[in-house]
Amino acid sequence: MSTSPNSSSEGTAKPAAAPTSNPRMRKKALTVLATVVVLAGLGWATYEYLVASHFEDTDNAYVQGDVIQITPQIGGTVTRILASDTDFVKAGEPLVQLDPADARVALDQAEAALAQAVRQARTLYANNTTLSAQIALREADVAKARIELARATDDLTRRQSLSASAAVSQEELNHAQQQVDSAQSLLHAAQAGVVAVRDQLASNQTLTEGLRVELQPSVQLAAARLREAYLATQRTSLLAPVDGYVAKRTVQLGQRVAAGAPLMSVIALNQLWVEANFKEVQLRDIRIGQPVTLVADQYGKKVRYTGTVSGLGAGTGAAFALLPAQNATGNWIKVVQRVPVRVALDARQLSEHPLRVGLSMTAEVDVSKTDGPALADAPRLPPPATPASPSDDAANAIVQRVIAANLGQADGKAHTKL
Repeated sequence: MSTSPNSSSEGTAKPAAAPTSNPRMRKKALTVLATVVVLAGLGWATYEYLVASHFEDTDNAYVQGDVIQITPQIGGTVTRILASDTDFVKAGEPLVQLDPADARVALDQAEAALAQAVRQARTLYANNTTLSAQIALREADVAKARIELARATDDLTRRQSLSASAAVSQEELNHAQQQVDSAQSLLHAAQAGVVAVRDQLASNQTLTEGLRVELQPSVQLAAARLREAYLATQRTSLLAPVDGYVAKRTVQLGQRVAAGAPLMSVIALNQLWVEANFKEVQLRDIRIGQPVTLVADQYGKKVRYTGTVSGLGAGTGAAFALLPAQNATGNWIKVVQRVPVRVALDARQLSEHPLRVGLSMTAEVDVSKTDGPALADAPRLPPPATPASPSDDAANAIVQRVIAANLGQADGKAHTKL
């Protein structure tokens, strides 16, 4: 079959145009792609330099708080449980009540011991008067013994003068000598009795000199034991140390608990903070006082917390681990360490969106300003103090009442406030 020249030329012209247009389109596409890549790289570099380099972030952050254990200071049997898990309690509210019977018996015994100590101390003061009277009596015996010795000596002298004329027998002379010897012995005994009583008075005055009855060491010791017994009666009721929520309750009704045994915990959810664990290479520009933006997994990105860097840990987590790494033994692989950074939270935001201890968070620190200190140079304000121990005023009132009742004074009041 023959083909015309025109059709032959048209068939050969179309394939020749394709190789001519494809390189142009390819070059144009590559140019556009290269431009996009260059612009994206410039944009990323600009963003990294102007924005990203001013922030350090981590998702290794968790909510922390004070988990206050409720432990008894004395042993006893649990008679009442006034709070359970998830309950909100106010500071000073009773949580657990122990059986107070044993403590009350001990308090009664301490009161009786104090009364006995006061009366024994009064006996010491009374002995001073008795011993002084005994000294006067012994001195009178000494004077009487001297008179008796002088009389016996005169009788012996008179008989000795008569013995030369045989007017007095030898037997009578010997009897007179024996009277003198006996009088001398009585005098020595009387003098020794005076010394002994004076020593007893001095010893008794050592225990009483310069002190009133209520200030005697034995009375003070008994008073201290009474205060201790009173405190034991007050410690049968375990109070909440702070406002918070009860957690980890393990105590049961009727359980016999020992001093120091954990019964439950109280967590103050209005005093939480975040512990963000940053890699060591991220700590170059982190400083105390820098602002932090936090997101909790519980609420998602719709709720953002604003915090402040309040402190940097003194060591890595591995350094304080139960089994720290032994990097000087065997094969070694470098592992990037993390350091805990404490972030203080806004109390108002905590009240609006409460958090729980242990929740996961994402933290982003603005490190654009690095003029703050890297380590704390002063202690933070301490957390609110727990309620004070039972006041000593009530115990002192009991002590004064017992002392006044046993002093035998007309006004019935102790002189000194203990």
